[in-house]
Amino acid sequence: MNTNREHNEDGELRHHSYDGIQEYDKKLPNWWLFTLYGAIVFAAGYWAYYQWTEHMLPGYKQVEERLVQMQKNALNSGAPPTDLQLWNMGHDPAVVATGEKIFKTNCIACHGPELKGGIGPNLTDATWIHGGLPTNLYTTVTTGVATKGMPTWGPVLGPARIAEVVAFVISKNQTIEKPAK
Repeated sequence: MNTNREHNEDGELRHHSYDGIQEYDKKLPNWWLFTLYGAIVFAAGYWAYYQWTEHMLPGYKQVEERLVQMQKNALNSGAPPTDLQLWNMGHDPAVVATGEKIFKTNCIACHGPELKGGIGPNLTDATWIHGGLPTNLYTTVTTGVATKGMPTWGPVLGPARIAEVVAFVISKNQTIEKPAK
């Protein structure tokens, strides 16, 4: 123990001084230490629970949500989607529901509420004028078909919304098979 330090009931005074102020060298209170260590234990337990049990929790779909978000980010990056991406989106209920809303807002006038056609062609059968692959549908919606009266939806909707509409059409057409990788 250093004999140069002063002692009193508050503990030892440190040997340095700033602006004439000296500080005591005291231990932290126990309640403060218990709070700190408790927070560390709680954080470790919380992290372990949500990282290691994500597949064990009923209804917990964090991985699937991440994949859908990655697909949307890929669409917004400007890269055209693949057949498999569009087909997978067509089997995701959240994406299909969003695509249905967009379809009802923009496409129902020509293709009808049941997608059976009218002014535009039937989207539920196996006959495709411009190709039946998901990427063919995506291209047709994006660029339109001027000779048939289909407007260009690319600048209006953007890649992500077009992909959601295509996913909705895929979900309603049972003739579109899962593309190979």
